[in-house]
Amino acid sequence: MSIKKVHSEQPENFEFNNKFKSIAEEILKKYPKKNKKSAVMPFLYLAQKQNNNWIPLSAIKYISKYLSMPYISVYEVATFYSMFNLSPVGKYFIQVCTTTPCLIRGADKIVKVCKQKISEKENQVSKNGECSWTEVECLGACVNAPMMQINNDYYEDLDEKSTSKIIESIFNDKILKPGSYRGRKNTSPEDTKIINGSEHA
Repeated sequence: MSIKKVHSEQPENFEFNNKFKSIAEEILKKYPKKNKKSAVMPFLYLAQKQNNNWIPLSAIKYISKYLSMPYISVYEVATFYSMFNLSPVGKYFIQVCTTTPCLIRGADKIVKVCKQKISEKENQVSKNGECSWTEVECLGACVNAPMMQINNDYYEDLDEKSTSKIIESIFNDKILKPGSYRGRKNTSPEDTKIINGSEHA
């Protein structure tokens, strides 16, 4: 996505709606008043959640005033952590793990599907504006590789076919459930069956 296009999508104003303002006030109660700036990370997370998975510059200014912090201090936090998006990523943000365990198990094929079905380049929002994808480092689910994260959910034990179905479900706005796509429960061995809530080999 070009800088010009990102700039054109920056809203002039931002403020928490009633739902998120209520959550923000509850978060502030966890900190001494003199240390309210410690709430900057959860506030950035709230802003991102309210604004379709990305944080506009107006939200950074809003948070800086809300927490009585210099604007640059909030901006530094927002740009340091990769979990914060400062440009549009779509309603569904797909992060494909391509660290060694996932790559060995076929993460390159997952990336290929994303290129075919979403956009040729990572960090580029799909034509219908629904989603974008990017490669990331370890997401901590190596035993269930290959996997990808969609917003807050993990989709594990993937292959080209299951990845295609998941992406298609996004475009139909009926996203499939997260979890293992080889029928495993958590990190159980693949030949383990779940009977009446207990694991049996």
